[in-house]
Amino acid sequence: MVRLLFDKCGFVLCILFAGILPVTGQNLDSLARVYHQGVPDDQALSILETLAEESTENESIIQYADKLIELSERLDSVRYQIAGYLQKGNGLRLKGDMRDALDNYFKAANLAVQNNRSRDHGLVNIAIADVYSIMENHDRAIEYYREAIRILRTVDDSQNLASAYLNAGDDFFHHNELDSALKYYEISGTIFEAIDYELGVAYNLGNRGMVLAKQDNQPEAEEKIMQAVSIMEKYEDYYAISVYLTFMADIYREKGEFSKAVAFAKESLDLATRHGLKEQISDANLKLSELYESKGELNSALDYYKEFVRYRDSVINVSSIQQMANIQADYEISQKQMEVDLLNAQKKNQRLITISIGIALILIALLAVGLYRRFLFIRRMNDVIEKEKARSDELLYNILPKETAAELKSHGKVKAKRFDQVTVLFTDFKNFTPFAENLPPEKLVETVDYYFSRFDEIMEKYGIEKIKTIGDAYMAASGLPYPTDDHAYRMVRAALEIRDLVQRIKNQDNGAVAPIDIRIGINTGPIVAGVVGTKKFAYDIWGNTVNIAARVESNSEAGRINISESTYRLIQDEFICEYRGEVRLKNSDPVNMYFVKGIKNPVEV
Repeated sequence: MVRLLFDKCGFVLCILFAGILPVTGQNLDSLARVYHQGVPDDQALSILETLAEESTENESIIQYADKLIELSERLDSVRYQIAGYLQKGNGLRLKGDMRDALDNYFKAANLAVQNNRSRDHGLVNIAIADVYSIMENHDRAIEYYREAIRILRTVDDSQNLASAYLNAGDDFFHHNELDSALKYYEISGTIFEAIDYELGVAYNLGNRGMVLAKQDNQPEAEEKIMQAVSIMEKYEDYYAISVYLTFMADIYREKGEFSKAVAFAKESLDLATRHGLKEQISDANLKLSELYESKGELNSALDYYKEFVRYRDSVINVSSIQQMANIQADYEISQKQMEVDLLNAQKKNQRLITISIGIALILIALLAVGLYRRFLFIRRMNDVIEKEKARSDELLYNILPKETAAELKSHGKVKAKRFDQVTVLFTDFKNFTPFAENLPPEKLVETVDYYFSRFDEIMEKYGIEKIKTIGDAYMAASGLPYPTDDHAYRMVRAALEIRDLVQRIKNQDNGAVAPIDIRIGINTGPIVAGVVGTKKFAYDIWGNTVNIAARVESNSEAGRINISESTYRLIQDEFICEYRGEVRLKNSDPVNMYFVKGIKNPVEV
């Protein structure tokens, strides 16, 4: 389950080439000089492809790829056209421009399908899967990796077949499916060793190191990761090095060596910044925010977290996701259209004439309707503007607490505030991932929406501020933005209603909504609250209190409410509690925990 602050480790293999090892920077410069001095067109194609493949700077990759596309189109060379679009997509992806990267990959895919170039189609599918993996669309990513593997098994291309297995394993690693990740890494590692491909072996060493770290085998994890970094430095593979340096920060944090952890994270950030790797800049900023937060240096933690949000949103945002979905739809439509064209070639001209007449008539009708609606729109414009203003205000109040929204409207920004006593609640659904895989998408969304809508009603009833939802997790805080003396009491009452609601639904089992178990965790303490973002505002809270609340929830049991010692001290007179003992939490001192069983003297709020 994704927490308030989460680790995103690993990487996707960028070597999707014809099987050659990267040349040195000096040789690359010599090759560039040869090209600029002038060579025959057929030689220029090969040189441009190598320059685009082997360049380590994103802008250089894109520039050489554009020249390769232009020359290959003029010479009608399909093979180099595909290579040009593929390498341009690689450059854009490393730059963080996922929408345009995907657009170029699908152009390459169309050319490969139309010209029966199976190997090229397999390579492009790996690239498309990489983008979906970065955008955290797990299902799409695995779908394209498996298609790439199926295609590449039919051609003689062991290196890229191994790359497809490696990248698929990385996507499973992102989603904490470690057994599947190791299975794919094992296959790719066997192939890379068989063909003696050193850089591929390095990626396997690094990825296995990250899995070992997840399994708390830190010494062996560090050894494998540093071996991988040592090999990659020879090839100037800054993308992967930056990711591994961030992961090294995690290893040293687990050792308790804070200064070394910060040094690794800052080295990763510097490397990613020099080479314009937005995804790695975002990850390194998040890691530094976590490190400083763990030491109580909240100002530094907040500064790095804001940078993380800014770079994350530049890579993953609603607009990009929608545009990528449109590109995907265009590609799939084009594939279906090719099949239709082949089956109906003899009727094509007659159908085109009929469609053209129909479109013309529709356009004329649409124009007439549009002019009439425009006339009506002008008459109602002032009224619409006023309504939209009221609606935008209402929307802002739904997103932020009223006090915070008013401050944002008045001053254009919101100052972070410290609250000495706030009670924080986390919930999540038990075994949500396998549960979600067995439901149709519509039923899954309907189920999550049903539960969270009822949770919202309960929070509103007790005057509690909902902070956000993350996947199947629900987070709320009591005692802000207006401090109250009974914040812990209100939160526990709300938690009991949530628990009872979920149990009733499970007992009814009437098919209207899917039943599921829930875990609940509550902790009380000081937090910092504020608004992050400059365009897409989000009200959020930070501090060790939040982290402990999340860990208290993860140590709860299905159908039970787990609370910390700090919360128990505030509510022990009103509620029946069962002492669980002292529980050791990750990156934190041991915490006494209690299960809340019920209320002693029920009083309606």
